[in-house]
Amino acid sequence: MINLEEKRLRREKLTIEKMIGIYCRRNHQRELCIECKALLEYAINKLRVCPFKERKPVCASCRIHCYVGEMKDNIKGVMRYSGPKMLLLYPIDTLAHILHTGLLWIFSSKKTND
Repeated sequence: MINLEEKRLRREKLTIEKMIGIYCRRNHQRELCIECKALLEYAINKLRVCPFKERKPVCASCRIHCYVGEMKDNIKGVMRYSGPKMLLLYPIDTLAHILHTGLLWIFSSKKTND
């Protein structure tokens, strides 16, 4: 049986795969280019080693900024470009992501405020 942490990481992985895919198809080529493959591998590795695990916040509100240098700039560009398009291309996944990350934020802020 898949535990909560595995589900969360799988959903995060699928989301970042879709976002990088949108970005690369529209800006580079039909298949993932070498640079986008490297970014995807980097992002997946960061998910695997995230200290927050299933309580991982969205990157923008995280207190630990684990992406560095060029990779940080690249992922920001991907998210800025692909984020708005995700709602049109993958509405159910996007709404689930927004709902889930919003609930995590609410519950984690209640914990820190108590």
